[in-house]
Amino acid sequence: MNRRDSLKAIGLTAVSTAVLLEACKQPENTGDKPIPQETKAEAGREQWEIDRDKELKAETYFTKHEMATITVLADIIIPKDDVSGSASDAKVPEFIEFIVKDIPEHKVPMRGGLKWLDVYCFNKFSKSFVDASADQQISIVDEIAYPKKAKPEVQAGVTFFNRMRSLTASGFYTTEIGVKDIGYAGNAPNQWTGVPADVLKQYGMENVKV
Repeated sequence: MNRRDSLKAIGLTAVSTAVLLEACKQPENTGDKPIPQETKAEAGREQWEIDRDKELKAETYFTKHEMATITVLADIIIPKDDVSGSASDAKVPEFIEFIVKDIPEHKVPMRGGLKWLDVYCFNKFSKSFVDASADQQISIVDEIAYPKKAKPEVQAGVTFFNRMRSLTASGFYTTEIGVKDIGYAGNAPNQWTGVPADVLKQYGMENVKV
C-alpha cells in the first residue's frame, strides 16, 4: 500500500460522523467546488441559511500562510495521481476554511495545530513547514500521521493531523472528483447492460438466456 492509499484509508476511518454530517448538510457542496455557490433559488433552504452562508463566505479566518500550510498538508494526504486530482484540485483548502467558520470549535485546534507544526518544523529544520523541502515535510507527516507509532512528544501534532485528515477527507469525498476517485457511478439512465457475468456465474445462471 503506497502513502496515498494508506493515508487515504486512515483518513476515511478517522472521519467522524459529526464532521461528515456537518459537511454533507450543505446542499450546495456539489461538483468540484465544495464551497457553496450562490444561486437565484435554493429549494429547501431558509433565507437565514442563505444569508448566513453568504456572510461566512465574506469572512476570512486563516492567514495566507496558514492557507498555504493547509494546502500543502491536504495535498500530502490526498495527492494527485493517475486516477484523480489532488485535494487542492478539489478545492479542499477552501472547504476547510468554510467549515472552520461554520463550525467554530475547529478554529482554535486548527490554528493551534498549524502553529505547532511550524514550531516543530523550525526546531528540526530551521524553517516553516511550507518552506521546508518535500522530503522534510513528509518526514514530519510520517511522525504524526500514524497515531499508534507516534512518540509521546508529538501527540499534539497527532491530534491536529487527525483533525486535518478528517476535514480533508470530508472535503474531498463530497466533490465530484472525490466521488469518481472511489469509483462510485451512481444511477445512470439507459445504460443497463444486463447482470454482470460474475454474478450470473455465482448463481449458476451463466448459460441462461434472457
